[in-house]
Amino acid sequence: MSYEIDKNRIPQHIAVIMDGNGRWANERGKKRSYGHQAGVDAVHCITAECVRLGVKYLTLYTFSTENWNRPMDEVSALMGLILTSLEEEIFMKNNVRFRMIGDMQRLPKEVQVKIKELEEHTAKNDAMTAVIALSYSSRWELVKATHNIAVKVKAGEYEPGDITEELISQHLETNFMPDPDLLIRTGGEQRISNYLLWQIAYSELYFCDTYWPDFNEESLHKAIVDYQGRQRRFGKTEAQVEQEEQ
Repeated sequence: MSYEIDKNRIPQHIAVIMDGNGRWANERGKKRSYGHQAGVDAVHCITAECVRLGVKYLTLYTFSTENWNRPMDEVSALMGLILTSLEEEIFMKNNVRFRMIGDMQRLPKEVQVKIKELEEHTAKNDAMTAVIALSYSSRWELVKATHNIAVKVKAGEYEPGDITEELISQHLETNFMPDPDLLIRTGGEQRISNYLLWQIAYSELYFCDTYWPDFNEESLHKAIVDYQGRQRRFGKTEAQVEQEEQ
């Protein structure tokens, strides 16, 4: 089935909770690591398609701070997979800049080195920015931002009255990009799971039953068409928005 996408209303920033890798593998009698590997293939597919459609930012929830509580063998396998899947060629071929948000210090040293190299080598790519949320959670991010602002207030850089929404946003991990227009969660669950809680205040949410390894170009098109069928009001009335669009 094909979906008619309005090229003039492509979401500037799509955020994704890539869920279902483990269940996808279990249903095939495979280990969870097999599902994670298949999930990497889906990342490459969706990244390339987002570039083709004109999406400017794609943020992928790759590994949360809570995921450190998983069995050590799975965590080790995931870290190894992340290391091998960060292929510079894929980003260079699609003219994609790579960025990471999250607690870098908790990652294995070799993963830290790979991420820093990839960020440096792709810094001039400008078709799209692909962001992985790795060792990330929104509560961790908000605590970190609050701490950093408090330190600056104590040092006299800010007064308490200087603290605004804009100031908080400037201290978040995502301060280099706009908030998501569209948040997609695959795998059938309808939760946010501690992901970009501040940033998705006015994002459109899209949940689907498709496991992430099966999420393909057509799945993405369906999500975008659904997004384009909604009216984004940002607290205004329907009449106000319609008048502004005229």
